[in-house]
Amino acid sequence: MLRALYSAASGMAAQQTNVENIAHNLANANTVGFKARRAQFQDLIYQSVTQPGSAAGQQTVVPTGLQIGLGTRPSSNEIVFSQGDFSQTSNPLDLVIEGKGFFQIRRASGELAYTRAGAFHLDASGNVVTSEGDALEPQITLPSDAQSISIAKDGTVSYSLPNQSAAQQAGQVQLAIFQNPAGLDSLGSNLFAPTDASGEPTVANPGGQEGAGSLLQGYLEQSNVSIVDEFVNLIVAQRGYEANSKVVQAADNMYQQVNNMARS
Repeated sequence: MLRALYSAASGMAAQQTNVENIAHNLANANTVGFKARRAQFQDLIYQSVTQPGSAAGQQTVVPTGLQIGLGTRPSSNEIVFSQGDFSQTSNPLDLVIEGKGFFQIRRASGELAYTRAGAFHLDASGNVVTSEGDALEPQITLPSDAQSISIAKDGTVSYSLPNQSAAQQAGQVQLAIFQNPAGLDSLGSNLFAPTDASGEPTVANPGGQEGAGSLLQGYLEQSNVSIVDEFVNLIVAQRGYEANSKVVQAADNMYQQVNNMARS
């Protein structure tokens, strides 16, 4: 019965983590470029009362054994990098990556971070930056009188000037590709940092042979959170928590009966 209490308590703690993960996903259902996380669990160690395959006689072995599990624990909450829906905007600096890849962002600390959120703006110097003011890498600067800003699928940024018919090029948007994007470290503000699990990024032009996706101007990638799926997961997690709490109550009632027998 003591094992049942601890196993049920571990199940309640695991479902609490599951609900917290679901709450985070739902809170970011409207966050541009957000990628949902999926909680994963694993069973704990087993107490072997009878080891499977142990000798039952001179020529026979135990076919199944008797092993008592000691509960569960959260093992990870993997980032799901499925494509989110596209929404059209009126901003020529809004970009969507159709396929694999991340925008490179130069943070104020000088370090590079990576994002799928393509909501870009111009700062006072004409640099293309994020909503936090961090510059797109490689840096792209547009003159104050730039008109008809165009960003091609291969990342080429061009613009026109007043009284000039020829287009001017401002730079090239490049994308970073990771072997294991699920291993990236979430920094907040829609940014990720590489880890030993994700591997180092490979930088390529959009639509190139390296597998980088192409760009689409005037669109934003929305969150890939499915509200319906998250509500279903929430119900399952709630019922799992409730079931484990019933086990705690049942084990407590059994202890109470044993104590009453001892007093009689």
